[in-house]
Amino acid sequence: CERLTVLKKRIFLALAIHNHQPVGNFDYVFERACREAYEPMIDLIEKHPDIKIALHYSGSLLDWIIEHRRDLIERLKTLVGRHQIEIMTGGYYEPVLVAIPDKDKTGQIKKLSSTVKVLFGYEPQGAWLTERVWEPHIAKTFENCGVGYTIVDDTHFKYAGLNEDDLYGYYTTEEQGKRLDVFSTLKPLRYSVPWDKVYTVIEWLKSRANSSGRRLALMGDDGEKFGMWPGTYEHCWGKNRDYTGWMESFFCALEENSDIIATITPAEYKREFPPLGRIYLPTASYDEMTEWALPAELSKKFKAAKKKLNEDKDSDTLRFLKGGFWRNFMVKYPEINTMHKKMLRVSGKIHRFLRGDKGEAGAALLDSLWAAQCNCPYWHGVFGGIYLFHIRSAVYENLIKAELLLDRSRGNCKNSAVCEVTDFDLDGRDEILIETNKQNFYIAPAKGGACFEWDWREKYFNLLNTLTRREEMYHSELIDAVKSGKTVLPGSKKPENIHTEAVRVKEEGLEKRLYYDRNRRMSFVDHFFPEKSDFKEFYKSKFKELGDFTQEAYGFETETKESADHISAKLYRQGELKSARHMIPLMLEKTFTVEGKYESLAVMYKLTNKGNKEFKTLFGVETNWALMGGNSEGSYFTTEISTGKKMKLDSMGELKETNLVAIHLGWLNMDIKFSWGNAAKLWWYPVETISNSEGGFERIYQGLCIMPIWIVALKPGESWNKKLIVNLK
Repeated sequence: CERLTVLKKRIFLALAIHNHQPVGNFDYVFERACREAYEPMIDLIEKHPDIKIALHYSGSLLDWIIEHRRDLIERLKTLVGRHQIEIMTGGYYEPVLVAIPDKDKTGQIKKLSSTVKVLFGYEPQGAWLTERVWEPHIAKTFENCGVGYTIVDDTHFKYAGLNEDDLYGYYTTEEQGKRLDVFSTLKPLRYSVPWDKVYTVIEWLKSRANSSGRRLALMGDDGEKFGMWPGTYEHCWGKNRDYTGWMESFFCALEENSDIIATITPAEYKREFPPLGRIYLPTASYDEMTEWALPAELSKKFKAAKKKLNEDKDSDTLRFLKGGFWRNFMVKYPEINTMHKKMLRVSGKIHRFLRGDKGEAGAALLDSLWAAQCNCPYWHGVFGGIYLFHIRSAVYENLIKAELLLDRSRGNCKNSAVCEVTDFDLDGRDEILIETNKQNFYIAPAKGGACFEWDWREKYFNLLNTLTRREEMYHSELIDAVKSGKTVLPGSKKPENIHTEAVRVKEEGLEKRLYYDRNRRMSFVDHFFPEKSDFKEFYKSKFKELGDFTQEAYGFETETKESADHISAKLYRQGELKSARHMIPLMLEKTFTVEGKYESLAVMYKLTNKGNKEFKTLFGVETNWALMGGNSEGSYFTTEISTGKKMKLDSMGELKETNLVAIHLGWLNMDIKFSWGNAAKLWWYPVETISNSEGGFERIYQGLCIMPIWIVALKPGESWNKKLIVNLK
């Protein structure tokens, strides 16, 4: 009789763990991440020599490890040598590759690949794709850098028409004949490891095994979720309890079931098995990112639609529900766009200067530029992103440093000033860029004639690195949770996925601080108020505006004196002022003067009544100052230089009259004196945002709003003049 052979079911499991800390993050965060997530993972891998895994470390994290924990490098090198792990490459400073110039893409990938080769003696085969932000042209860049594969989400493949059952392997794609292999990280694994019971995960893997002997289930995800996310340290590693941690149990279970589940690295799997086929993936990122990229109101509707389809178990329809496009973060947050366009401007300057010839000076230039391309502040979702002041500040620090290094390389260290009128933010309207060796001062005539970037070059510091208070999709979740009593304060030991519906709050009362600004936070924004205006109404953004000068376009002209060290930009607008029964035409002129050899700015205001009616109003000049750490020791401001009370930078209040504000930042050892001659009323308050992060809802200090206010009464044809001066020291 015929003998039947029953083939044993089998599945491969590839784990790809991505480890990263952003440029500019606090040293204690690096240390904690290393202690609670990265080192325990290495300990576990060493303890289980039959388990194979792929690891990715961003360059900014590697730099810290080399300086502070060199022993981990040696341990990883040993694991590479015994073929238990593979090390992946990527952009050195973890940029979103599609958002940076091609030369920088290539340079960053080659820098990390070279570093991996030097440190571990390993030639990287695959690349981690930052935030899985995929655009088809990136295949060409990877292939040109010697990268054979990358990892994207199952979302990308489903948009292309595949089902989950089609994703147990890898596919090949190409761009202009340049081929790249793409793996899918499976959402069921990302959401269950390390949250579900180990038994549940193992049974899920077994249920996907078949007799072909080649099926692969891959999970690529952040290493920080194994120890740094709320409640996960003890859960994953069992360090402070008398029980085996989740990860130890999981690795033991994989060993016990190795006859069915075999761990493998993606590079090894590629060597053993051909691709499942050819595919062309659409522009996409992971599912949650497409939700976060939408405007707040649409994001809420999109999330509700997904929830309903999930409840109805209508996965066929859900797969075609696509959210926003990653690049639209630059529309949703103008502050991101400013930072991005500044990066492009500096990149262009550097590459035009280098023209392919690096040398030692060129390498330093590129390193500062590339550090400023770190992805973290260029978007926002569950993680802090753009809301984290110190991460934004690090981007500007590196960009300004790169500009200074470039000037020195060119031999351009004289006290000079240049003015350029150009469409800086690429919105079809020109901006005025005044650049000196001491400071950069950027003005947006089309947006209320206000200043949107002000770099103090010696300190590598953007004085206008503030953030607008705006509505976010998740604010309604906070309000609903407070109403229903379902918020969770810090201290809960329960491990949670960042996609949990639990609403964590770092302090009570955050819902009472949800105020939304009408305009972007800039400086020298021109306001007109009724005489009896309430300071707190302005703080809450519920004030009455009498003029049309805060957002409308100004005309402008620029002047450079023959010495080329003195530049003036005059802006003007004839707008209208609401009086009790009339609309009064008003000409507002303001002239910004910057001198190349001084760290100062002069702003001359002139208001002229162009109507035939007398008016009386309050005129306020809003300025916003990026001052990290509102209540930090050694930082304060005063309204009287010699005897004034020292007030914290996160205080609020009003004075009936003063003629200056003097700010001292201890952590940067710098002073700012803002004065205006004759006394004026003064309003000030902290600019604070409420954002969500992996640790919960939190209040973040973004800066200090300072506004001197004058009573202006003008008869027809009369003018009012005022000079404001800022000295940096």
